Amino acid sequence: MKIVIVGGVAGGATAAARIRRRNEQAEIIVFERSGYISYANCGLPYYLGDVIRDPEDLTLQTPESFFSRFRVKMKVHHEVIGIYPERKSVLVKNLETGEEFEEAYDKLVLSPGAKPTQPKLPGTGIEKLFTLRTVEDTFRIKEYINKNHPKSVVLAGGGFIGLEVAENLRQLGMDVTIVQRPRQLMNPFDSDMASMIHSEVRRHGVKLALGYTVEGFKERDGGVDILLKDHAPLHGDMVVLAIGVTPDTTLAKKAGLELGMKGSILVNDRMETSVPDIYAAGDAVQVKHYVTGEDTLISLAGPANKQGRIIADNLCGGDSRYLGSQGSSVIKVFHMTAAVTGINERNARQAGLNVDTIILSPMSHAGYYPGGKVMTMKVVFEKETYRLLGAQIVGYEGVDKRIDVLATAIHAGLNAIQLKDLDLAYAPPYSSAKDPVNIAGFMIENIAAGRLKQWHLEDAATLPRDGSVTLLDTRTEAEFAGGHMEGFVNIPVDELRERLGELEAGKPVYVICQSGLRSYIACCILEGNGYEAYNFSGGFRFYDGVMNDRCLIECATACGMDQ
Repeated sequence: MKIVIVGGVAGGATAAARIRRRNEQAEIIVFERSGYISYANCGLPYYLGDVIRDPEDLTLQTPESFFSRFRVKMKVHHEVIGIYPERKSVLVKNLETGEEFEEAYDKLVLSPGAKPTQPKLPGTGIEKLFTLRTVEDTFRIKEYINKNHPKSVVLAGGGFIGLEVAENLRQLGMDVTIVQRPRQLMNPFDSDMASMIHSEVRRHGVKLALGYTVEGFKERDGGVDILLKDHAPLHGDMVVLAIGVTPDTTLAKKAGLELGMKGSILVNDRMETSVPDIYAAGDAVQVKHYVTGEDTLISLAGPANKQGRIIADNLCGGDSRYLGSQGSSVIKVFHMTAAVTGINERNARQAGLNVDTIILSPMSHAGYYPGGKVMTMKVVFEKETYRLLGAQIVGYEGVDKRIDVLATAIHAGLNAIQLKDLDLAYAPPYSSAKDPVNIAGFMIENIAAGRLKQWHLEDAATLPRDGSVTLLDTRTEAEFAGGHMEGFVNIPVDELRERLGELEAGKPVYVICQSGLRSYIACCILEGNGYEAYNFSGGFRFYDGVMNDRCLIECATACGMDQ
């Protein structure tokens, strides 16, 4: 059996290695148009910032090492420019010599990946405007920085790549601005959770220009003007485009393969395309979202590796199936960690789901053990069924551990209440006897049992201030004096039982504290004394952070300047 693979890196290289492990006799050829067949794509931004100093550390395998171990022919600087399914061959161009030739196959695997989205805007061909996809792109940017010593950079786009590049270039001492049309960074997060990411990048000197539409680029004064709709241009010594990726499927389209959303390749759960004997994996394929079952595009290394392995198994006589992508991901944001899995609240509502959320701010480990830090968790679940839909966590230590537990729970089909039953490892330096994931389950169980009624951030502006309800802040007097919501009265939770007479009977009470714990205790006291009480999800710390962030964004947009 002769297998031709188009593209290396996660999907293609994984498929090649797995095929060899399953079949010692197969002939395997990989054509890769870049000079690298297997490299640490996710590590590229860290090479720019000198976190990774040796360029060889980015290269996981060379053509020589891959052949030595797996006897797979790795042809770098070879681009497949045509597929002929009717005669089961591909047309290949040697990019070093210009020679073109046909290569026959019994099975064909496509792993072309995705390319940086290139907007059709004036000036995108400017020399000082860069994209980041390959090792060569990285070296090009690094060489420019080392040679020209730019003082400032504007990043168009605030997703994973944009944020990682921003951090690394900022740590080189560059003045960094992120500009994009959405009014938040990191679209997988809800805007309330993204506000904490905004705060961290601002704290490290990165300027944010959110809600701005880029209309083009123009060279000026040795740098680049970024032209904005209805605003004065931004200026940088260089620009990096990081506005997302587009499936690189020109080849598949020319070959007549059936395509899906944004031109992606349609595959079934065996990763088979619409054409017999042609498989596809990675960022170029359309998949099902594991939570919603809807078609989606998810460009992550983990799914691409799994898909390459599934293809290999099926080519070798197995019957492996891809169950869908869940979008589990984590990112370092300066000193902070942000992670997400499943779907967020915004996307859940757009999908027509009837959802609820909880927000909690537990410590990363036992409070009495030194060094614990607060994390903020948002868990999204379906009302009535309590189906677990997704989670977001922003914090410092232990964020990755908790998101992986929640991702596993979603994949295993646990409902949100069952989080309370998970038997998770505990020692004071690592967690608490009641792990944050368990606490989320306790809270959702209380909601299901009617012991916890909530009000949320979006309710804050519409709460009646006409005296028809009681608005109660249960923090200390000092905390209340440091900032509070309009219209709220202050009775510290430890004084509440003695001061119940100050609250008018028969009126609903909307309660808030710093993180949500003391206000929950206050709600229990109130309910036990005949009041109807609602607890604010997230606490005043969360409310204050989100509202300050929104104010900064509104102010910057109105004033016509970046933050």
